[in-house]
Amino acid sequence: MFQSSTISFLKELKKNNNKPWFDNHREKYLSAKVDFENFIGKLLHATSAFDTDMKELLVKNCTFRINRDIRFSKDKTPYKTNMGASLNRGGKKSIFAGYYFHLEPGKSFAGGGLWMPTAPELKKLRQEIDYCFPEFNKIITSSAFKTQYEGLEMNEGHTLVNVPKGYDKENPAASFLKLKSFVATRDIPDALLTNPALINEVARAFKTLHPLVKFINRSME
Repeated sequence: MFQSSTISFLKELKKNNNKPWFDNHREKYLSAKVDFENFIGKLLHATSAFDTDMKELLVKNCTFRINRDIRFSKDKTPYKTNMGASLNRGGKKSIFAGYYFHLEPGKSFAGGGLWMPTAPELKKLRQEIDYCFPEFNKIITSSAFKTQYEGLEMNEGHTLVNVPKGYDKENPAASFLKLKSFVATRDIPDALLTNPALINEVARAFKTLHPLVKFINRSME
């Protein structure tokens, strides 16, 4: 669970996303940062109980900076209005699939998978799905998976119009072979953020995703 002061800080930052305000409230930010890192530490411990790839990870290998990269963005607000952490084998910048937690009042979520892999990794994963579609399909249609997630995200920006070259359009896995990201998420209501049950809820969401993470990472090996 999070301190109510952490939630309040993120709400205030959204209304005052500028450096002077941030500098004047740096102590609140540092307190929120420690609170978030403590939660991720507990989440790492809970996740490593079912995914041994997480055992060697440190919190600093998972959390993201609050500063935005504005070099190529029209939006010049300097700070993110969320705190995020990616629990991946090899750390947040690795090529492997993993788990993600996003803290943002009104928009918090948990989930994971593989986000926008490079062409070589994407090619390997598509091949694995093609070869082992019954196994893949069983994972994402299981009752446990459906309890936590509506399915893999298939929004227009992350899906090809046509089946990739080399695959038949009648392939039973066609809709998944067109994906450029393989991600599933579930919303976390604000009421749960300050509830002691939060850690178990997020860990349960991650555990449900574990078979998919294993499948994806097998293709990378």
